[in-house]
Amino acid sequence: MATQVPGGIETGGERKKLLRRLAPDRSQRLRHIAQGAFVALNLWIAAQFYLWVRFYERGGQGIKSSRPAGVEGWLPIAGLMNAKVFLLTGRVPAIHPAAMFLLLAFVGMSLLAKKAFCAWLCPVGTLSEALWKFGRRLFRRNFSLPRWLDIPLRGLKYLLLGFFLFVIAAMPAAAIDEFMAAPYGLIADVKMLDFFRGIGATGAIVLAILVLGSMFVKNLWCRYLCPYGALMGLVSLLSPVKIRRDRAACVDCGKCARACPASLPVDRLMQIRSAECAACMECVAVCPAENALQLALPPRRAAASASRWPGRALSPVALLGLFAVVFFGMVLVARATNHWQTRIPAHVYLDLIPHAGDVTHPGM
Repeated sequence: MATQVPGGIETGGERKKLLRRLAPDRSQRLRHIAQGAFVALNLWIAAQFYLWVRFYERGGQGIKSSRPAGVEGWLPIAGLMNAKVFLLTGRVPAIHPAAMFLLLAFVGMSLLAKKAFCAWLCPVGTLSEALWKFGRRLFRRNFSLPRWLDIPLRGLKYLLLGFFLFVIAAMPAAAIDEFMAAPYGLIADVKMLDFFRGIGATGAIVLAILVLGSMFVKNLWCRYLCPYGALMGLVSLLSPVKIRRDRAACVDCGKCARACPASLPVDRLMQIRSAECAACMECVAVCPAENALQLALPPRRAAASASRWPGRALSPVALLGLFAVVFFGMVLVARATNHWQTRIPAHVYLDLIPHAGDVTHPGM
C-alpha cells in the first residue's frame, strides 16, 4: 500500500526507513543518564568515605560509617601495582584489592567497546564535557589548538602513563607488597582526600587553570594530561568495535566531523581506529543519513563489499548492558572471592588517620 507524503508517493517500506531516519537518536540521552548515574554513585561513595575518615580523625567518635571499597577506583596506580603482583604471583594483594578489580573492569570495557568508559562513565570526563559545553554556550564557541601544538601536547598523557608504568615495572612483587604495607600505602585513599581538603596555592592555581582551560578547549584534561585515559586509549586499539562509516549511505554533510569532541575526521574515514575515539556516539547522533555511521563490529565477510552494513551495530542499550555485565560482574567476582574489601584492623586506622598529615611517601 502506498502512502502519500509531501513531495510524492512513497511505499510502506520506504516510509518505515524514513521514519527510522527521522526518529530521535537516543544515544546521547542514554549516555547522559549513564554519566549522571555514575556521578551519583561516586558522590555517594565520597560522602560515605568522608564520614568514615572523620570517624577515625575524631578518635572513633561521631557517625560510624563503613569504608566503601569503591573509593579505590580513584587509586589507579594501586590498581596497576596490584595487577602486577597478581600476574607475577597469582595472588590478589590484601591492601586495596578493589583498585585492581575496578581497573580491570574499566580496561575490559575499553577492550570490548573502545574508550567508552571515558565518555560514558568517567566522572572526570563528565565534568570536562560539562565545562566545554558551558564554555560554548557562554562564548558561543570552543577553540582548537593548531595541529603543530595539539599533537605534541596529546603525547603528554602517554609520557605520564609511560612514567608510571616504568616505575611499576621496575618494582618486584616483594617491593610492591612492602610499599602497600607501609603507612602511606595503607592510607593512600585518605592521603588522596587530604590533598583536596588541604589544597595549597599552587594546586589551586593549577586546578583553576584546568577548569578555565576546559571551558575553551574541549576535554582539555582528557585530551592532553590524563594517563588513565591514555591507558584506555591504547587498550581500545585492540577493540573490534569501532565507529564505521558506510560510504554509499553517507551524504558528505560533514556534521559528524564537526560534532566529534576529539576533532577526528569521521567524514573522511571508513572506520575510526584512533586511540582518541571515546565511542561517545555524538557523530552517530547528528548523522542525518540512515545507518551511514554506526558503532559496530567488523562487517561479515559475505557482506564486506555490500553497500550497506550487515546489521552488526552496537546499540546504546546494548553498550550500557555490556558496561553493566563487565562492571557488576567484576565486583561480584571480587566479593565472591573475598577480595573486595581492604581488611585492616580498626586500631591501625585509629593510629594512622588522625596523623595522616605526617605520613609521607616512602620515596620522599
